[in-house]
Formats: sequence, C-alpha cells, structure tokens
Amino acid sequence: MRSRIRRSPGARAEEVLFSLSEDETEALGQKLASRLKGGELILLVGELGVGKTVFVRGLAAGLGIDPDEISSPTFVLISPHQGRLPLYHVDLYRLEDPEEAFGLGIEECLESGVVAVEWGEKLPADLKEGALQICFEDLGEGSRRLAVRSLPRTSDS
Repeated sequence: MRSRIRRSPGARAEEVLFSLSEDETEALGQKLASRLKGGELILLVGELGVGKTVFVRGLAAGLGIDPDEISSPTFVLISPHQGRLPLYHVDLYRLEDPEEAFGLGIEECLESGVVAVEWGEKLPADLKEGALQICFEDLGEGSRRLAVRSLPRTSDS
C-alpha cells in the first residue's frame, strides 16, 4: 500500500492510496475502521468489481464484525451489522430515483453507527454533506487507486 496527499489550490486535501490486491484493499478498510467513532458517512464510488464491497469487509473486520457476513447487498438496500459500532452497509446500485434515498433512514442510521454506501454517487447532494468519499479506480492486474476526500458541509446560515 502506498499513499500520497495531493492538494489543489483552494481545495480540500485528497489522499491517494494504492492497493495491489484484495487483501490490501480490505486492510485499508480495516485501518479506517480503527479511527471511526460513529456518525460517519462513507461514500464508495466506482465501477462494478472495483473493490467497494471488499473495502466494506475491511471496515467490518475493523469494527469487530465477521467480514464473511458482508456481501454486496444489491437486492437489500440497507444491511445492518453489529460490532464495536453498528455498520449499515447500503447499496444504491438498483436505485433509479436518487430522491428515494431520503426514505431509507440514512440519517437515523448515522445517529448510532457508521454508514458505508456503495454507489455513493447516487445519493442526493443533501445527504452527502460532510461525508468521506472514496473513489475507486481499477488500474489492472488487481491494482486499485483510491482517492479519499472529505466532502464539504454547507452552513445553515
């Protein structure tokens, strides 16, 4: 695993991580989980088969949840798992209208745990505020590039 931090003028820092295998991608998720306190929204963005579910398995392991319990919940929009913190694994792949996401109860899930959203780009902007976004890119031969950044919060004033 390698990483570097890139900052564009006037932009928030983006950390770029490289994974050379599924095991490394899972380890990155586990490392992030060790820093979670609850209330975090993690948006996972990338094509099919790029490692989003593998990353969530790592999050689960880091939260004390059996990673074998984690599968792509394509036919179930939210799959809850209990560990050191509750993990809500959300898959929006089949969501046709982004507005449907408002009825999923994501805000309520954030009150008690961590929410990891596969296909996070489908989440409406109002629900993305303050989220940690991880964009996955397949570099071939099992290698992945993960670009990690915090999305801004808008003020209520």
